[in-house]
Amino acid sequence: MRMRKKKWADPYLEEHADYALQDAEKYKGKWKELFGCEKLHVEIGTGKGDYLNEMARMYPQDGWVGIEKEHNVAAVACRKALEAEDADLTVKRMIIGDAENMREWFADHEIDVIHLNFSDPWPKKYTHKRRLSSSKFLDMYKDLLAEDGVIRMKTDNKNLFEDSVVYFQEGGFFIAELSVDYRRNDHSEDAVTEYERRFMEEGQPIYFLLARRKHTPAE
Repeated sequence: MRMRKKKWADPYLEEHADYALQDAEKYKGKWKELFGCEKLHVEIGTGKGDYLNEMARMYPQDGWVGIEKEHNVAAVACRKALEAEDADLTVKRMIIGDAENMREWFADHEIDVIHLNFSDPWPKKYTHKRRLSSSKFLDMYKDLLAEDGVIRMKTDNKNLFEDSVVYFQEGGFFIAELSVDYRRNDHSEDAVTEYERRFMEEGQPIYFLLARRKHTPAE
C-alpha cells in the first residue's frame, strides 16, 4: 500500500540534504573514505529505515547506505535516523532515488554487501523485470560488488524467492546460503524489524539467501 502524501516530506528532505542525499554522485568511489570504513553495505529499498538504523548501530565499524525512491517513505526514514538517541550519523547516509541509477552513485567493486529486504515482489509476469533480483539488476550488482562481495536477500514471498534463486544461478552468482525458514534459528547478527516480526508472529516463514559474486574454494 502506497503511503499517503506527506506535505512535510520534501521540505524535510531538503532541510536534511546532508543525510538524505539527492546528489550522491559526488561520493562515487569515495564512500569508504567518507565513513572511514573498510566494508560498505548498501540496502536497496530501505523503507522506513528500521533495518538500516539497527544494523548501523550493531556494526558501527562499517559504512551503511540506504536507497529509497519514495520521498514520503524516505522522509520518515530520515526523521527516524536523525531523531534516534543513539544515532551515529558518521557511519550512514540515505540516497533518495531509483536503484536503477546505482552506477551513477557507486564505482565498480566499491560495495561489499547489498541487502534486499522484503522487496516488492512485482507478482504479475510482465512486471518481473522490475524486481530488484532480476537479471537487469544482477548485471549491475556484479559490476558494483567487490570481488568477494555478497547479496543478502530476505522475503516473505515464496514465488519471488523461488524465481530469484533461478535469477542468481542464471546470472552467474554462487548461492552460499539458503533457507526457507530463516527465523526458525536465532540470527542475532541480523536485525529484526517490526515489519519482519509481524510475519514471524503470524507464522509466516522468512526466505533467505546469500549469493556470492564469486565462488570461493572454501565453499
